Amino acid sequence: MINSVAIQGVAGSFHHIVSNEYFNNTIAVKECLTFDSVVSSLIDKETEAVIMAIENSIAGSIIPNYALIDNNNLHIVGEHYLDIQHNLMALKGQSIQDIKEVYSHPMALLQCKTFFKQYPHIKLIEDKDTAEVAQRIHLKQTKGIAAIASVLAADIFELEILASSIQTIKHNETRFVIVKRENHEFPYEEINKASIKFELNHKRGSLAAMLNVMSDCKLNLTKIQSLPKIETPWKYAFFVDVTFDDYKDFNKAKSIINIMAQDFKVLGEYKNAKL
Repeated sequence: MINSVAIQGVAGSFHHIVSNEYFNNTIAVKECLTFDSVVSSLIDKETEAVIMAIENSIAGSIIPNYALIDNNNLHIVGEHYLDIQHNLMALKGQSIQDIKEVYSHPMALLQCKTFFKQYPHIKLIEDKDTAEVAQRIHLKQTKGIAAIASVLAADIFELEILASSIQTIKHNETRFVIVKRENHEFPYEEINKASIKFELNHKRGSLAAMLNVMSDCKLNLTKIQSLPKIETPWKYAFFVDVTFDDYKDFNKAKSIINIMAQDFKVLGEYKNAKL
């Protein structure tokens, strides 16, 4: 059991909710405004683990976070899926017609874009974090400004919810990963999911051959994401998530992929949270 975790955001953020659910409210939480500072807290041993959003069912992958995990040689030891419900909130005693500006994280604004079409008088402004805006409104007692955040944020910062579940697609889920400096959180017999990274030669059929290996080894590919190699134009690294019933199948696949691919790396081996 660990004693400390870093999150991107403040109390009431979705990362904070994941911390409460995954660690059962029994852990010290370090609040950071950027994912870079989240990772730095882990590398500098200020915290024992970090929580990072990695993909959203509407907006897709959060690609910079893949790079942060890879470049710093960190390890995914777990995952958690959270149903994301966006709520419009402001100081009490106001209506939506009183709101002139809404500040929130770009991802939240994107997911709620359709809702605001019916309120053309409201200006949408990108900000660092959903809950941090709610906190700022509370501290400064600012009227005419609203935040998009969680119900927990509204409770913590004593704001009134003007509209609930305003995201365009009502089933809006984000996958978060739990990251540590070292791997192997679970015994091999309990591991049924892994995140890997590899590079391939830029030639016909190289990716298809790799996918065939995974299929032959009874791996189920649940995610594939390419990321360009900045120092080598038009060459890509592939980040792949696979699930499996038997760790021996994954172990066999690892030995083959290691031969076929370049810069092969296991980013994490853990339990599948989406069963």
